[in-house]
Amino acid sequence: MKTISGISVFPGVVIGTALLFLEDNPEIPRYSIAEAGVERELARFVEAARDAAGELRRLKESAHGISREQEDIFGAHLLMIEDPDFHYQIKARLESKYENIEWIVREVSRELSQKLVMSPNAYLRERAADVSDVSRRIINRLLGQKEFSLAELSQDVILVAHSLLPSDVLAMDRSRVKALAMDTGSGTSHTAILLRSFGIPAVVGLSNATREISGGGVLVVDSEEGKLIIDPDTETIQNYRDAVERNRKLPGKLRSLKNLPAETPDGRRVVLNANLDMPEEAGGTSFYGAEGIGLFRSEFLFMTPGRSAEENQLQAYGSVLKAMGGKPVTIRTVDIGGDKAVPGFQDRGEANPLLGWRAIRLSLSLPEMFKTQLRAILRSSPEGTVKILFPFISCVEELEDALRLLEEAKTECRKKGQGFSDHIEAGAMIEIPSAVMTADILAEKSDFFSIGTNDLIQYALAVDRGNEKVNYLARPTHPAVLRFLKQSIDAAHNRGIKAAMCGELAGDPSVTPLLLGLGLDEFSMAAASIPSVKHIVRRVRFSDCQALAEEALACTTYRQTDGLLREWAKAHINER
Repeated sequence: MKTISGISVFPGVVIGTALLFLEDNPEIPRYSIAEAGVERELARFVEAARDAAGELRRLKESAHGISREQEDIFGAHLLMIEDPDFHYQIKARLESKYENIEWIVREVSRELSQKLVMSPNAYLRERAADVSDVSRRIINRLLGQKEFSLAELSQDVILVAHSLLPSDVLAMDRSRVKALAMDTGSGTSHTAILLRSFGIPAVVGLSNATREISGGGVLVVDSEEGKLIIDPDTETIQNYRDAVERNRKLPGKLRSLKNLPAETPDGRRVVLNANLDMPEEAGGTSFYGAEGIGLFRSEFLFMTPGRSAEENQLQAYGSVLKAMGGKPVTIRTVDIGGDKAVPGFQDRGEANPLLGWRAIRLSLSLPEMFKTQLRAILRSSPEGTVKILFPFISCVEELEDALRLLEEAKTECRKKGQGFSDHIEAGAMIEIPSAVMTADILAEKSDFFSIGTNDLIQYALAVDRGNEKVNYLARPTHPAVLRFLKQSIDAAHNRGIKAAMCGELAGDPSVTPLLLGLGLDEFSMAAASIPSVKHIVRRVRFSDCQALAEEALACTTYRQTDGLLREWAKAHINER
């Protein structure tokens, strides 16, 4: 038996048979062509690209009920296949090198992928897989090769791959693929996004799983713990069968919790909110029992030129407030820069964009753009209950400047006779170590805190979460992270304001008791995670969680903390 640790993409426990999917790269010939043959080769490329685009469109049409995220992935691949600049690069290389078109496509795509892989921007690094996907489609058509189809599986399997392209996920028989294990990848790739949206338990970033596994062997994918177990022994299989049975019974129980409060048996009441990326998703959050929107990411409005106009923003914010029917909606002001590439804002050649011109820093340096957003939020406020959240605050001066511009935006609305609610709470995101260390000062100026654990863990531990070589170190249970959380929550409570959390950690049921014990007031997460977190909240005593937090804060390593959480869960949750 061997265990390999990786990155959990979608939680679940699956025992099954391994299917090793090692797609051989086709042997691509390379030969010279005469100048007279350029037009013929170019025509072959155009035809192959057209066929590849047609297949993508057919694939999209056959995937009924796909989400906006999935549509965006199809769209991104179609744009890449039909991109005039891509076609121009192919034509220019063909006319200068006089080599066969298969080799030309390979070389142009390889160079583009290498540039993306070397980018300091995590989002752009992930797009290298999309370039590989598109080029593979075109080259296979040029070579007349038929790909092995994951759509034609005869039995249930755990799919094991070195890498899996988005088109592989879209085409595979998802009723047969019960889980996935992959050598490469991170939680932000298009492949990971698709696996999450299809609800397929997966662990990625396993490095060498394909070298350790033979097809047909027994595997356990434990994507709740981020582990792959190869050739498990009898005792391990039985333990995991018990976990699978518990998980099988859970969905019905979770649905019954929808209208019940998130309250512990001894009376500790917390709020469970949903994170939101697009306005259209707001109405669906009530299905999972969301009590509001704890984080409405406004970046989508800045992705397309013209959409960030004040009236467009007003319409978007107002539609979400209406859909939530009076439940509170926390709108985070635009958080672009860093690893969020947005056209028009990423052309400054920053050596370290994650430490550079981003989020509140960008907004404060573009005050008119910032006030446009603030006015739109203010004007939307009569439609419901709105809060404003300022991201990436590193010092009280930034918070003071943001609040000053908010007052200016209010004055401008009054001058134009544009109404807004009398009291709109404004809070600071706690996601930088300097914000934690001065949280007592920030609390004096804030109506609430929202802890962004994704960035806080990254900056506290100096770990690029998009880097496969080091992201195993991004441990939320690291003693430094736990102390930062405790200090931030205490600073909020000492000032009499609420402490919320909107990072991925808030939606992880395995740490819910610890966060309760640390005193967290509000949890905001992907809407689908709310029932699982509520299930835990309603099973544990707050007093027990407080004792757990004290023990966890005394731990000296993340391994020690992880072990403590596992043993505590067995004693207080699993055995009930």
